[in-house]
Amino acid sequence: MATNTYKREADNVPKAKNSPKANNEPVSRPLQAPKPVKTASPGRSFPKLKFFSLGFLRDRRFHLFIGFTLLLAALYLLIAFISYLFTGPADQSVVEALNTNNLKDSGLESENWLGLIGAWISNYFIYKWVGVASFFIIPIIFFSGYKILFRRTQVSLSYTYTICMFATVWCSLLLGYIVLRLNRVEDLSFLSGGIGYETALWFESLIGLGTAFLLAFLLIIFVVFFFNITSLSSKKVVEKSANNNLPTDNRSAVNACNAATYEQESTGINQYTNPTVEIKSEEIPEEVVEDLLEEEPELVLTQNSFTDKANVELTITKSPSFTVESSAVSNGNSMSPTKPLTGGIQLDIEPMPDYEDELFDDEDLFSDEDELGKNSDAPLNNTANILSPAPEFKITDLPVEPLGREMENYDPTLDLARYQYPNIELLNDYNSGKVQVSKEELEANKDKIVETLANYAIGIASIKATIGPTVTLYEIVPDAGVRISKIKNLEDDIALSLAALGIRIIAPIPGKGTIGIEVPNKKKEMVAIKSILSTEKFQKSEMDLPIAFGKTITNEVFITDLAKMPHLLMAGATGQGKSVGLNAILTSLIYKKHPSQLKFVLVDPKKVELSLFNKIERHFLAKLPDSDEPIITDTKKVINTLNSLCMEMDMRYDLLKDAGCRNLKEYNQKFIERRLNPKKGHRFMPFIVLVIDELADLMMTAGKEVETPIARLAQLARAIGIHLVVATQRPSVNVITGIIKANFPCRISFKVTSKIDSRTILDTGGAEQLVGQGDMLFSVGSDLIRLQCAFVDTPEVDRICDFIGDQQGYNDAYLLPEFFGDESGNDKADFDPATRDSLFEEAARIIVTHQQGSTSLLQRRLKLGYNRAGRLIDQLEAAGVVGPFEGSKARDVLIPDEYSLEQLLNTMEK
Repeated sequence: MATNTYKREADNVPKAKNSPKANNEPVSRPLQAPKPVKTASPGRSFPKLKFFSLGFLRDRRFHLFIGFTLLLAALYLLIAFISYLFTGPADQSVVEALNTNNLKDSGLESENWLGLIGAWISNYFIYKWVGVASFFIIPIIFFSGYKILFRRTQVSLSYTYTICMFATVWCSLLLGYIVLRLNRVEDLSFLSGGIGYETALWFESLIGLGTAFLLAFLLIIFVVFFFNITSLSSKKVVEKSANNNLPTDNRSAVNACNAATYEQESTGINQYTNPTVEIKSEEIPEEVVEDLLEEEPELVLTQNSFTDKANVELTITKSPSFTVESSAVSNGNSMSPTKPLTGGIQLDIEPMPDYEDELFDDEDLFSDEDELGKNSDAPLNNTANILSPAPEFKITDLPVEPLGREMENYDPTLDLARYQYPNIELLNDYNSGKVQVSKEELEANKDKIVETLANYAIGIASIKATIGPTVTLYEIVPDAGVRISKIKNLEDDIALSLAALGIRIIAPIPGKGTIGIEVPNKKKEMVAIKSILSTEKFQKSEMDLPIAFGKTITNEVFITDLAKMPHLLMAGATGQGKSVGLNAILTSLIYKKHPSQLKFVLVDPKKVELSLFNKIERHFLAKLPDSDEPIITDTKKVINTLNSLCMEMDMRYDLLKDAGCRNLKEYNQKFIERRLNPKKGHRFMPFIVLVIDELADLMMTAGKEVETPIARLAQLARAIGIHLVVATQRPSVNVITGIIKANFPCRISFKVTSKIDSRTILDTGGAEQLVGQGDMLFSVGSDLIRLQCAFVDTPEVDRICDFIGDQQGYNDAYLLPEFFGDESGNDKADFDPATRDSLFEEAARIIVTHQQGSTSLLQRRLKLGYNRAGRLIDQLEAAGVVGPFEGSKARDVLIPDEYSLEQLLNTMEK
């Protein structure tokens, strides 16, 4: 009564023109303030109702109704189907006579446990449709109702639907084929149903016994694709020790979920990204969010109510357990929030006005539709929900910068989450009988050294021997007053007295006050790469690109970092172990690095040395987009590849500049910590190792066109993770030019033929005194280390590549930037007569007259610079006047005389 009296008094109060209500703005109403109520217009006496509104579809009560209905339907079908197995034949005639008989009388005759309707439904599903496979339809209905009712399920609906639908169709066909073969259609037709039997009969008429193979093939295909089976191998392998706290599949799922907030865009060059996740209605994260929104009491907050500025942050950690954490913030001050984990989805709930309880009648609820935010379907037990607009949820990325270490880092290895590192057992062990230098041999060599030096009046204070796999180092301390150069000049005399293949004198040994004499052992020990890779020093190495070269003369395992070299130059005569050294380098890197972290660009002019690595194309190799073969054997394609690597280098430097990093390691660390945005072109960049097996052949055929990009890469590519390993048989100055040699501080020399070659590669002698078969000198800075290279045989490399190649890889090799150019490496543009050089015709006449397609000829005759003369040659080639580039030789002139040239020029003018 009080409310009605108040409304009659409010009818005479005019509404202000500029009131918030007139402007459709929300109004803050305290408890004691009366609420103005609209009066009904004279034309109607009832509130305006929406008869055709679909708002009931969002009503939770409607959802509950549908959920209970589906659960009951599943139970009903289960009982009806089970009953049909016992009463189906008896009810067959009753169901078929429904069109002629009275329903009431027919229902009395049916024996199904659920009466006539149960018999009729069972007859359609089992007898006429898919047979006993109809039981697979029940889980679909049950789990659908369970999901709608409880908003969560322990089983993925998509998996349930897929398995049940396939099982329904496949079992119906299988049972139909069995019934057909048994020829017992009358009493067993209920097993397959009409659809299954007729389909099996159709396949039988088409392919006969092939129907059984077809069914088996369909089952295998479904199992392979549904359970994502990629390998049938059961070998035990050595897996990466780090990041193994979770099973591989779980770690892949975690990384895939995290990728939803940080999707990496393709730049057109490299398309290796973590799999992204589309959050669908049946997946767990959305269900958790819905539960949090619907069941508000489950949220544990540190404040009883929210003010106008209250804000709720729900962080869903995308891990297999999907932990939910919450924090409340009021007026900008944190109220003991729980630290949210990163890599999830942040739901920003718009601020909710905190209205006090007020009384409204039904007419007021319908008339004030604008103020209530059209929320008439909201529960009535929460006044704030009735009075405020429905919360609007915005999905945004979590902030990356402030949370640093607690962030779920990007893991590039999950691109190939099931990749298995090669097993150490794939390698051979050649140390079955380890050869030791006998004490008699040591004593004999010591006596000969002392005797030879005594013949030249050189006294020795002490002598010590250190046994290595290939040579034994004798350290001598001469008497006071003996000149070191005098001992060094006796190198050949000592070799003669020892009857050795060649000795090497180190005078003095760096860091020691002794003189070293390296004497080859009579029986050399083979250093197997298995013995190097299985050591703790290599297994626990934290180098970026560890290379296990072999053992020193003191029998110590020698491992170095290619990333710090940063490039390596190798030389050695034929058959002295250079190719084995390249295989040892590649094998070391493959055993230590994941395919997402390392790529190889292999150049093999000899076409046979590196061909084994073709099998790991989709794992470790990089190539040009238009290249068919991942290993470059054609000399003419090397220039394009080298220039493409230069383009990749420039692109990487641009990314480093945008990221504010100085090298690739810092950049990748930032990207792993999700401090770089892939939408701005940033991506995880693997190391790239360029391996050239024979540089001399390239320098002979291409010359400057190969030297220039190699020099550019050697000068600049270190910081962005591109490293070069260049090998050659002939270390002459026209192959290892000064511009190349200056940028390769680390060099390796196997046995060479002369001291000149040794000085060319190492800047010092000694390589000519090596004994071969993997004996090498490693020069880094001012240090010169003698090593016995680790031996890896071709069958071992073959087994490693087979093991990796049989695993799931990327869709293609790592694609380098596409380079458009001719064999000389110059950018090649289509010839356009309208944009040709003003001296084009004159240059063409000079070339045809002299029958010599030379850039220097144009420079001399036309007094031009090299760049313009080069452009003229390119235009002449595009016009068909001269032939393609052929290295150091002049281009062929394709126009025989001036008359033919005039005809060509007249044609171009038209």
